[in-house]
Amino acid sequence: MDENMTPEQFQTQIAALNHEIYELHKQLEQKEQQIQTSTMIDKKNPFDNPTEYPDYNGDYTDIVPQIEIPGCKIPVEPHKGEKKRLRRFYSIGGSSIIFHFLFTMLFSMIAIGVAMFVLQLKNPDVPYETLYNYAYSSSIIISITAVTYLIANVLFTFIGLKWSKQGGSSLMKTRDFTVGKAVQYCFSAIFIQYGAAIFSTIFSDILSKYGYSTMIDNSGLAETFPATIILIIYQCIIAPVTEELFYRGMVLKTFSKANQRFAIVASSVFFGLAHGNLPQFMLAFLLGMFLAHISIKHNSLLPSIIVHMFVNTTATVINFAITEFEDSYLIIGAVNIVYLLMAVAGLVLFIEFSLKNKLPRTTPQQSRRGFAVAKTSLPMIIAFVLLAGNTILTIMMS
Repeated sequence: MDENMTPEQFQTQIAALNHEIYELHKQLEQKEQQIQTSTMIDKKNPFDNPTEYPDYNGDYTDIVPQIEIPGCKIPVEPHKGEKKRLRRFYSIGGSSIIFHFLFTMLFSMIAIGVAMFVLQLKNPDVPYETLYNYAYSSSIIISITAVTYLIANVLFTFIGLKWSKQGGSSLMKTRDFTVGKAVQYCFSAIFIQYGAAIFSTIFSDILSKYGYSTMIDNSGLAETFPATIILIIYQCIIAPVTEELFYRGMVLKTFSKANQRFAIVASSVFFGLAHGNLPQFMLAFLLGMFLAHISIKHNSLLPSIIVHMFVNTTATVINFAITEFEDSYLIIGAVNIVYLLMAVAGLVLFIEFSLKNKLPRTTPQQSRRGFAVAKTSLPMIIAFVLLAGNTILTIMMS
């Protein structure tokens, strides 16, 4: 210290040194924080996969709490604890599918049994077969079907979400979705529907050579006017909304904890098998892949619900036109031409979408957490065997 320095000058110098020390300490803290941030794993994209949609992903600390520790790295092969927690989500999805399948079978059987019992009480002299044909052609059977699937889809959506501790509000946080994209997706889905019909016809012809039929005989179903209205409401509104809640909502969300690509494929397989026959499996699987992709892309069920409703409504209108004007070759021809033009437009729009929006790829770590873990889940195996067995049995008995 300078001997000639006054006390005031000395205090000023000390204050300047303290300020300099403070600034250096602050810079050191900022650098340490930057180092920690750079070494921390993104909780919504823990596998550092740029092809996935991180907005859709949940918090992976539910599976690996250690990823909040700076410098933590996820190994290629999941450790025992991670595999167990991840398997739990696959088991929840598989169990929900099992309960959904069993509920729809038992509830519909009981409801139809009660309806037939009441009909027999009121008409004791009428043969059972005649009463059943009446129930089938009237609004009774179709109403039971609509109510059954409405309850099952909604009930097991919320049970599955509650079980897996995922909020239902997360299914509708729509991002980057416009009217133009809605139109593009709707016409793309028509192309998928058209293509699925072609593939289904080819497979049906192959199976028919071996004595098996894949034709769906719905003749006589819902022939009365009230029954037709209920059928239209079910096909165009109830089924699209509630099926999206269950398959693209709960199932897709639950399967997406570690691998979006696997979740898209797996949920689509179950969606296809749930329809119980080959023609609808082809459509439901291919369409399910597309619906799952846009659901994840936009982080919402809204796009898939709109597209599903459009596809079902289009199919309903076409079937109505073919049925009502089967003797008019002019009208049938016009309907087929319009349908073909929609499919061609859809092909162009689908190609544009596919070029700009690839399915999420899978990193080496994710490949060991998708099918590799899901196949060790007993509920997943049982769910697949149940639905695949039901589909095969339907084909064998037809």
